[in-house]
Amino acid sequence: MPDQGRPDQPRRPDRPRNPQRPHRPQQRSVQRPSERSRSTDPARLAAYTVMRAVADGAYANLELPRVLRAKGVRGRDAGFATELTYGATRMRGLYDPIIASAAGRSLDKVDDAVLDTLRLGAHQLLGMRVPVHAAVDETVGLARKVNGAGASGFVNAVMRRISERSLEEWLAVVAPEGGDEMARLAVVHSHPEWVVRALRAALLGHGASTADTVDADLEDLLVADNAPPKVSLVARPGLATVFELVEEGATASTLSPVGATLDAGDPGAIPAVREGRAAVQDEGSQLLALALAAVPVETGSERQRWLDLCAGPGGKAALLATLGAQQGAVLFANEASEHRTDLVRQTLAAAVDAGIEVMVGTGDGRDLGEEEPESFDRVLVDAPCTGLGALRRRPEARWRRSPADLADLGGLQRELLESAIAATKPGGVVGYATCSPHLAETRFVVGDVVKKHPELSVIDARDFFHDALGAPVADLGEGPYVQLWPHRHGTDGMFLALLRKH
Repeated sequence: MPDQGRPDQPRRPDRPRNPQRPHRPQQRSVQRPSERSRSTDPARLAAYTVMRAVADGAYANLELPRVLRAKGVRGRDAGFATELTYGATRMRGLYDPIIASAAGRSLDKVDDAVLDTLRLGAHQLLGMRVPVHAAVDETVGLARKVNGAGASGFVNAVMRRISERSLEEWLAVVAPEGGDEMARLAVVHSHPEWVVRALRAALLGHGASTADTVDADLEDLLVADNAPPKVSLVARPGLATVFELVEEGATASTLSPVGATLDAGDPGAIPAVREGRAAVQDEGSQLLALALAAVPVETGSERQRWLDLCAGPGGKAALLATLGAQQGAVLFANEASEHRTDLVRQTLAAAVDAGIEVMVGTGDGRDLGEEEPESFDRVLVDAPCTGLGALRRRPEARWRRSPADLADLGGLQRELLESAIAATKPGGVVGYATCSPHLAETRFVVGDVVKKHPELSVIDARDFFHDALGAPVADLGEGPYVQLWPHRHGTDGMFLALLRKH
């Protein structure tokens, strides 16, 4: 950037601009140096604040609303801050090598806070329709405010280098064709390489792709992971109706009989959502709960007892509670921590207020089978997992997981499923669910546990997935398990296995 103390000299009137001189608007701000931002706007500052909180372990979807409220950012500015935060976080796998190339140094030599500023700037240049001069000047102003005057000069130089190339030109630099295709896709679509390889294996392992189609399907899936998801709503049966949501501006779901989608606006402005009679919930989660509730049980119980073994934060539990009430069943919701148990109680409050009987408690789900053997007709194990099926909703999740997590999670998933089986009455049904298509968290877990239990039979879960018109949901895999996909169904990548205990 030119010296702030030397304003541009006016051009002499007798010296017209050379018409042959190439015009490169991205190389120079339209603002005079004295007019350039010395600070930043609230929306960009909010995005930076959230990114720094995420670096310290916060979740963007929880932190962003709080920061926007605290800074008074509303309307279009709030939308800008949201797109900027989520995009810069989600696409850092692409932006980081671009920043490193533009900076001429490895990123371990760049301060983490400065790097977040540059990620925000890179997203404005390469991922948003922000004019080049505004992206550069505002990012430099942000750096001056939050990183210091010395860092702002470095940010200015890097931003100008980035602005010299289009996204397509940068892709040719940082992700050239002809090398390792998985590594290239990891950069182009900003996923850790191990996740790209795991998703490819999952597409094949669940029967969603063949050897001939898997590469195209994989790219479609990676693209879907980076597309902001629609807002999906659930009308909890007996408490609200889909028609009620449609009257408030939502569109009835074609996939879920109890679902709707909201194209714009605040879901909390809808009375049914504000009152807890409806809620924001992915359509895949809705279908899982509906499927488990629809499987016939053979326990002979006059009044069924249903269990959500890992209920927090309570979305599936609330849907199961209302579905169970229609069948005369009572739901027991268990969570491992007091904090998450409180969240479950809050989520279930509207059902309880409506007279639906729900029991909520805190305990280690791994012990419940021993403590209450053969006590429940229907049990859901919504197991803790890597969350690789919900990457589009949680922009930071892909950067927080590693292959090492699979070993710990796999052991926990097996223990929880064993406990659920022990807690189920003969003739009852267990649903094992994850928000991940990873084979090590889905088919391998269920296969290992079923081998140890001759009293179990696997139900074809596909028979219980029906859309809003009652037709079978398509593309569920080769069975007997169900795997949903963001690029096929527009849902999170939910997995469900249904097991009957004899």
